[in-house]
Amino acid sequence: MDVLREANRLQAAGADVVHLEVGQPSGQAPSRVLATAQAALAGHPLGYTEALGLPDLRARIAGHYRDVYGVSLDPGRVVVTTGSSAGFLLAFLAAFEVGDRVAVAAPGYPAYRNILKALGIECVTVPVGPASRWQLDAAALENVEGRLDGVVVASPSNPTGSMLSAAQVAELAAWCEGRGVRLVADEIYHGIHYGTPAATVAGADGHAVIVNSFSKYYAMTGWRLGWMVVPPDLLRAVECLQQNLFISAPTLSQIAAGAVFDCTDELDARVATYRINRDILLDGLPRAGFDRLAPSDGAFYLYADIAALTEDSPEFCRRMLAEAGVAATPGIDFDPDRGHRTMRFSFAGTPEQMTEAVTRLRAWRK
Repeated sequence: MDVLREANRLQAAGADVVHLEVGQPSGQAPSRVLATAQAALAGHPLGYTEALGLPDLRARIAGHYRDVYGVSLDPGRVVVTTGSSAGFLLAFLAAFEVGDRVAVAAPGYPAYRNILKALGIECVTVPVGPASRWQLDAAALENVEGRLDGVVVASPSNPTGSMLSAAQVAELAAWCEGRGVRLVADEIYHGIHYGTPAATVAGADGHAVIVNSFSKYYAMTGWRLGWMVVPPDLLRAVECLQQNLFISAPTLSQIAAGAVFDCTDELDARVATYRINRDILLDGLPRAGFDRLAPSDGAFYLYADIAALTEDSPEFCRRMLAEAGVAATPGIDFDPDRGHRTMRFSFAGTPEQMTEAVTRLRAWRK
């Protein structure tokens, strides 16, 4: 967000900036979603919904697990949330107590650490890298000292785009269930993959909490809508927390989101564009000196080891923005200990933007 603010300031002053810093799809939500929202505005009172969400939407989400993953899911376990951000807050509040210890990968999404810390939960950072394809797996957890009460895992991951295989998901779920460790699975980038589709934790661990979002694959970022799949023992706690903290997710967004599951052709066309963007960067970034990249199996990120270029990623990104007009994210957001030697490129924009970014970076690095 700091990089975005500075990029916007430069643009307001007349600079031409290529944005590779923010992880959100470009363009609007699918056309059918927009039409559904417009119809709702014209004829719906838009009052509160039930705390757990509109029953029809919860049923559509459960049907999504059946259609995509072959998993039979009780709609009663689905909770519609104000984005995945609210989902993580509800999950952590319901599943953990002050002083509990929860493992997260580094690099990883910084909000996990920040929310856990704000709730008085100890965040146990587990470094990951090329040896585990940048994923937190059962083998890495075996080496953690002391007890663990929870594990947060993301596949595809932000910032690396790496994914766990179906076998690894099953192994991780079994490891957690066998030790009484609560698994929280971040699946918000499901649907955006460039090979084998991502495997869900649903069906693998009956005690796991799954958090997903309409912001990434479904391209509804500003609608602030997500969902959780909650195990029965946490459902009432999540419902009460939702009632007190949020009342319910935005009603207009819930109504509109019911249509998004009929938009897979439009959404998959966006993923095809992300693949083109990814290929442009994979071809061009190494020729600009960014040649140590994490595997981008999914999501829309490339995570680069830039130790050969700098020991100060925030300053490097500041200079790159000021001198080359390319905005990207320093790695310290994702890994406070090692992130001064890494950075993240987001390729959620257009192929033209990716090509221009590569052109500018090659010229800047000469």
